[in-house]
Amino acid sequence: MRNLRAALARLASTEGIELARRSSVYETEAVGEVTDQRDFYNAVVEVETALDPHRLLDECKRIEAELGRRPGPRHGPRPIDLDLLLVGDTTLADERLVLPHPELARRRFVLVPLLELDPALALPDGTRLADALAALGARERATRVGPLD
Repeated sequence: MRNLRAALARLASTEGIELARRSSVYETEAVGEVTDQRDFYNAVVEVETALDPHRLLDECKRIEAELGRRPGPRHGPRPIDLDLLLVGDTTLADERLVLPHPELARRRFVLVPLLELDPALALPDGTRLADALAALGARERATRVGPLD
C-alpha cells in the first residue's frame, strides 16, 4: 500500500500530469507464469495529460525505478508496476507500447477497479468492459481493501 501511495504522489507531482480520479485498492492473487508469491494490491488512476502515450509511459517507468523496480521475471514479485491501460480512444501497437493494454479485458484485477471509475467504459472497438468482466466468471479474486489516498 505504501508503494501505491508513493507512486500516486510521484505521478501527481509530475509536470504535465493531473490526477482526475482514483479507484479503491483491491487485493488480488498473482496471475501469469509466477503464481507462488504474495498477493498484490491493485488500483486504477485516471489522469489528465497532454503528454503523448510514449512520454507518459516514460514517466511511469521513471517512477517505477525510483520506487525500486528492477528487471526480473515477467509477472514476478516487484515493488510497483504501473501500466497504461487506455489513452482515450487511442489504439497503438509498437515495440514499446500497445494500447489499449493487451491484457486489460482478461484481468479481473484491472477490470474491477477500472469499472469502479466508469461502469459504462468500453474499449475503442466498442467492447463493453462490464461484459468482459462478466465473461471471466469467478476465475480470479479481487477484494476491496480500502481507498487509495
